[in-house]
Amino acid sequence: MSATPVVPLLDLKPQYQAIKADIDAAIARVVASQVFILGPEIEGLEREIAQYCSVSHAVGCSNGSDAIVLALMAIGGKPGEEVVCPSYTFFATGGAVARVGMKPVWADIDPVTYNMCPESAAQAAGRCRSLKAILPVHLYGQAADMDAFAALGTRLKVAVIEDAAQAIGAKDAQGIPVGGKGTMATWSFFPSKNLGGFGDGGMCTTNSAELADALKMLRVHGSKIKYMHTHVGMNGRLDALQAAVLRVKLRHLESWHAGRARNAKFYDDAFTQAGASDSRTPLAKGGFALRFPYRLPSPARHIYNQYVLRVPQGLRDELRAHLTEQKIGTEVYYPVPLHLQECFEYLGARKGSLPHSEAAALETIALPIFPELSIEQLRHVAEQVVAFVGRRAATAVGV
Repeated sequence: MSATPVVPLLDLKPQYQAIKADIDAAIARVVASQVFILGPEIEGLEREIAQYCSVSHAVGCSNGSDAIVLALMAIGGKPGEEVVCPSYTFFATGGAVARVGMKPVWADIDPVTYNMCPESAAQAAGRCRSLKAILPVHLYGQAADMDAFAALGTRLKVAVIEDAAQAIGAKDAQGIPVGGKGTMATWSFFPSKNLGGFGDGGMCTTNSAELADALKMLRVHGSKIKYMHTHVGMNGRLDALQAAVLRVKLRHLESWHAGRARNAKFYDDAFTQAGASDSRTPLAKGGFALRFPYRLPSPARHIYNQYVLRVPQGLRDELRAHLTEQKIGTEVYYPVPLHLQECFEYLGARKGSLPHSEAAALETIALPIFPELSIEQLRHVAEQVVAFVGRRAATAVGV
């Protein structure tokens, strides 16, 4: 009898072993050059990312959170001005807005894609007195409706900044890579991302040469000429070691995307066979009490930075505990939406104000999806999820 597979939420060691020689050579190249801050490695990565994302300019920076800060600074964001953004997202989205003294204005999500709902964003914008920007997030690796957000930004004459931290390589319904329809886009190279470094790293992209110049100035304390400062910027530079690692990894990104898509299809098929539906069908409709992620049809592309299931609120934490017992790693993204976080109490949001965000926070759970997962590991995850949800549903109806 074979041993029960161990399935971590993420294991980066197989990825490194597969490209170790190239990674080690890239690091050695930087060490030999003794150029660690900015320089040719950064410039090379910026060119390659701009080409990959089909945009004109890319500006490396210290991390994905600082990328949003830099973008808001580059558009001239001032304290008290408002930014419409989702509440159901990683903290950095709203946190960056607050860090520059601006005011997050929360919008609800589309419960099918978990991305910010354009209609809710428009309603939130209508409540603003000093709106400066709209900040949609391409959550979990699927493109938000940028056509709608770009149109809203044009109508309201405000910037649209795409938070693409989880979505490098994702494509929208027209097959266009995310990052090019907004005023700017921000990216994260945190190690757990599809394109992850060996530490923190980030990027801003834009089709505006003027904004690219502003970003380059702001990331070095607002200085174009050393020791001469026209603006108050920040120390927001990307270091050369991270850039060198990312340049190697970028060459493999498409194959890693394909591996994640393959694993997602395995899960989709297994859950469909068990009677589950995708997230277009609300849990309240009944049937097998599990919803797997809906993905927009081709030429759109979901890159599955996360693979997120939805189960009834009372079941989610029990399912997670069961999977932990079965040596399967999981995560909850995100258990408390931003509008209910203690640090944002001053904004006056109340429980119940964003029902789709609040429900997702209580009903979603992410499964392992990294490309090196084996068929045995995938099967173990799917079987345990299906068996547990099925048993709990049977118990609930007294079977």
